[in-house]
Amino acid sequence: MSAVNDTKLNSAMFLLTGIPGQEDIPLWISIAFCFIYVFSILGNSTILFIIKTDPSLHEPMYIFLSMLAFTDLGLSISTIPTILGVYLFNSREVSLDACFAQLFFIHSFVFIESSILLLMAFDRFVAISNPLRYASILTLPRIFKMGLVCVLRGVAVSSPFPFLLKRFQYCRVNVLSHSYCLHQDVMKLACSDITVNYIYGLFLTISMDGLDSLFIFLSYVMILKTVLSVASHTECLRALNTCVSHLCAILLFYTPEIGLSLIHRLGKGSSPLLQIVLGYIYLLVPPLMNPIVYSVNSKHLRGRIIRVFVK
Repeated sequence: MSAVNDTKLNSAMFLLTGIPGQEDIPLWISIAFCFIYVFSILGNSTILFIIKTDPSLHEPMYIFLSMLAFTDLGLSISTIPTILGVYLFNSREVSLDACFAQLFFIHSFVFIESSILLLMAFDRFVAISNPLRYASILTLPRIFKMGLVCVLRGVAVSSPFPFLLKRFQYCRVNVLSHSYCLHQDVMKLACSDITVNYIYGLFLTISMDGLDSLFIFLSYVMILKTVLSVASHTECLRALNTCVSHLCAILLFYTPEIGLSLIHRLGKGSSPLLQIVLGYIYLLVPPLMNPIVYSVNSKHLRGRIIRVFVK
């Protein structure tokens, strides 16, 4: 009876992890995380504000960019409470319900971002391969329907995570590998059979991120084929230049995600520090860098941002 009570007591909380070997968190690390969040939220909010207020930016490419900025904003806000709690206040405890809610939002926004990157690849393919029909194919109603499907898709596939985890009892040491909650991290702490969770998580990784990245790759194969058929070298470079920002966003998103997924599933002897660093790159770098990458590469957007801040 005592053992049961202890199990229930232990399962009431999870303990979040900061940087291994840094129990006393240096001030500069806390300040760095604060700056990352401030610039991520400011950058994505600026992108949303400028696209909303400038009618000349109400084009498919910029509407998809605003969807990406909104998703990055949601991803940043989802991780703020626990990461800043750990590094600013050394608050490492998180309740099960709060943890499950956080991982639901994190995974939802991650899947939504993957879908939006696929839509942006489709946008570039249509713009380069069929420019004369670009406006008639990507109409505003169609774009909003595509965005709604992305949101519903991400929410629908992430909804089972809290319910799949809530049925477990957590009788092991409830220390998570990160300073936020992820499904693949939490399920390892259960003292029950996690086969269903493992299979469902693997299925989503392959069917969602795997298929999205495959279709993105195929889109760029067709884009490259179209571009290489263009006689003019200048036009070829101009067409490819419109894809640079999107390619950077793809690399920033998929590279750390694939690495972290492999470590959680296969890297049992991997360094805890590597897991934590990859985890931060996975969730913090895309929302920070995407506004910078797109602002630098888009002359029109950059000019509007400069005008807003100069005024």
